[in-house]
Amino acid sequence: MNKVEAVVFDCDGVLVDITSSWQQIHNYFGTNNKENLTRFLEKEITDDEFMELDVKLWLEIQEEIHMDEIMRCFSGVKLMKGAREVIDELKRRGIYVAIVSSGVARFIGSIAHILKVDDWAANDFSWDKEGYLSGPAPAMVDSHNKGEMVEKLARINGFEAEKIWTIGDSGTDLSMQIPGSNFIGFNPARERSINKFTDASVPIIVDKDLTKIWNIIFSEDFPKND
Repeated sequence: MNKVEAVVFDCDGVLVDITSSWQQIHNYFGTNNKENLTRFLEKEITDDEFMELDVKLWLEIQEEIHMDEIMRCFSGVKLMKGAREVIDELKRRGIYVAIVSSGVARFIGSIAHILKVDDWAANDFSWDKEGYLSGPAPAMVDSHNKGEMVEKLARINGFEAEKIWTIGDSGTDLSMQIPGSNFIGFNPARERSINKFTDASVPIIVDKDLTKIWNIIFSEDFPKND
């Protein structure tokens, strides 16, 4: 098998045990974005429009929201089982590890720091000079074209597509799979995700244990600690 040069992860539902970092904020403020989510998944609205609608819902509930309060929304969120161990082992083998997420950048960045990944990208907010939420920043990651970021990583680092693996939990994450690269559907977010993964004929892992990707990528069991 070809040597693995890079593994690129989605974050929400893959490296952390939550469905969506955006949904965490909705849960905190008691807002409902299901209608907008459906429109977004059907590509009726863009990431920028979707984020703007989300922020509007929160600011209607609370006029001033400080960045510290946004981070409190993620209190108690845990890493996915096996996430730290898998990334530590990938790094030990000299494999490049990145996160490409359309989740909340302030949260995704904290996970990237904890796991010491090589690079990461996510979508952010705009803040006023006192640190209060003023709206979304322009989207860095297009949820329906995450491969754009994977291609950029490959180009900058000189990786061959065949030696790149991408891991995601939703149908939109399939866009991470650039031509020639490999994809694993992990912990499918919803029924439509399973259907998308099945249609794409990619391996699917239902267990919430990231070490399960190891055998698919390396054709060996995840190494046990002595």
